Amino acid sequence: MTEAPRTLRTVVPPRNPKGQREGFTTGACAAAAAKAAARLLLRGGDLVDIETTLPNGQRHTFVLERCECEGDVACCSIVKDAGDDPDCTHGAEIVARVTLRAEPGIELRGGEGVAQVMKPGLGLEVGGPAINPVPRRNITQMVLEEIAGSAFRGAVVTISVPGGEELAKQTINARLGLIGGISILGTSGIVKPYSTAAYKASVVQAIDVARERGIDVLVLTTGGKSEAYAMRLYPDFAEEAFVQVGDFVGVGVRHCARRGALRAVVVGMIGKLSKMADGKTMTHAAGSEVNMELLAGIARDLGAKDAIVEEIRGANTARHVLEIAAREGITTVCTAICERVVGHLGRHAGGAIQVHAVLVDFNGTVLGRYPPDVSEAS
Repeated sequence: MTEAPRTLRTVVPPRNPKGQREGFTTGACAAAAAKAAARLLLRGGDLVDIETTLPNGQRHTFVLERCECEGDVACCSIVKDAGDDPDCTHGAEIVARVTLRAEPGIELRGGEGVAQVMKPGLGLEVGGPAINPVPRRNITQMVLEEIAGSAFRGAVVTISVPGGEELAKQTINARLGLIGGISILGTSGIVKPYSTAAYKASVVQAIDVARERGIDVLVLTTGGKSEAYAMRLYPDFAEEAFVQVGDFVGVGVRHCARRGALRAVVVGMIGKLSKMADGKTMTHAAGSEVNMELLAGIARDLGAKDAIVEEIRGANTARHVLEIAAREGITTVCTAICERVVGHLGRHAGGAIQVHAVLVDFNGTVLGRYPPDVSEAS
């Protein structure tokens, strides 16, 4: 049953896009809320906060948003603080409802706003809740810690996220076969700014789903626009073959290799591919800049005059370089960039996978590709 909207008491600090404040995963919040609910059932009282053990072994005290008990069911919640990480669940309420029982074992269920797993390849039971393995263990351990020495040996724990289905629209969950909400994620319990652990986890999961379906050529794109262009380039590919890796192309290529894919086709625009051509495998603007010296060198190698090389060296953006190259008729600069991308990413993956690169313009027109004479669909 869908919960009525609530006004939350807990106010999390606003995110600073350039900040370095760490936050906490949905899994850590869920485990702490479940621990609080189990304690409430056993000890009663009015809990204000709860100290818990994160998956990495650190201790942390979370402030409780809710602390309610009705009969044999306790409900506690925590408002997630993702720190300065660009996470769509920042400020979301993570709720745990707990019922204790004499039978041994902790049964985990997904409530409102927690996705249901509808496709294989995620390491989770199809039909079950999208609560990843580390959060599952953490929730189980925290509840067992509370009931140790009591008359109870087990519990039913239901995790929910009010508004989670709407939040999931900002993720690729539906494509992964995660329907109806968000996933409960986290490996350490800590979210580091710009590590975007949740996003990296979604990249890995998307590749796992594709490989589970037997897809051996994956198309890695840097965003929604480049993905739309890639889908036009490869209309016969299944939707699951397209993976938005964002800034994490290195993570994507390596995981494709790890899962035994035949080929990774990287499709992107001049800015991101120029960074990859410079050996960058994480292309966030705050973490790497376009190397104009590299692009000037490529133009020189292709026969550009000294004055043009200097103009490129002083260009404002990679897009500006593209305009200069087009004006001067240096038509193979994009192919040269793609060749360097293939070389760097192939080495990054240990030579265990074929890497192809396609550079498109801002309308989706292919400006360069490498290898130039090989069909990615073969």
